[in-house]
Amino acid sequence: MNRLFSMITLAAAFLMFAGALAEAAYPRVLLKTTKGDMTIELYPDKAPITVKNFLAYVDSRFFDGTIFHRVIKGFMIQGGGYTANFTEKATKPAIKNEAGNGLKNEPGTIAMARTSDVDSATAQFFINLVNNTFLDHRDNTVEGFGYCVFGKVVAGMDVLEAIGAAPTGISHQMRDVPREAITLISAKRV
Repeated sequence: MNRLFSMITLAAAFLMFAGALAEAAYPRVLLKTTKGDMTIELYPDKAPITVKNFLAYVDSRFFDGTIFHRVIKGFMIQGGGYTANFTEKATKPAIKNEAGNGLKNEPGTIAMARTSDVDSATAQFFINLVNNTFLDHRDNTVEGFGYCVFGKVVAGMDVLEAIGAAPTGISHQMRDVPREAITLISAKRV
């Protein structure tokens, strides 16, 4: 009986250790916004360069006080680059696009924003509100490369949906700007 108890105890300890390893393997970031909180789980095994880049911005408190400057209902919300007075923040150099990692632009996934240059992502990110399959990696051409998904919302989907439903208009010569500022108060590892 003692031997069985010891084996069960050992198995429970192993499961706790495995759970701790899984948590360490998938870091999480808490996004505190003026609409509520979202927790994002990141996938360094699928997008190591992108996750390292995003966490460097998080750790330096770069995102604190930025706004979600672009919200398109039935598509996505975008942030990570502008202050409340629409000053664009200076960023680190652009990173390599890891869109060919097999992750899809599904509801609640976070991906890097970029220009038409495939490898132009810096700090700005977007969170998908719906399945945006046209943003997925199809091939290595400029037209088919896609946008790198590197994590997903694991808590706070209601907050994502509330931000995604915000009324928008034109402001500071930009379209799809929320009429009432939605601020990313802080972003930190949890």
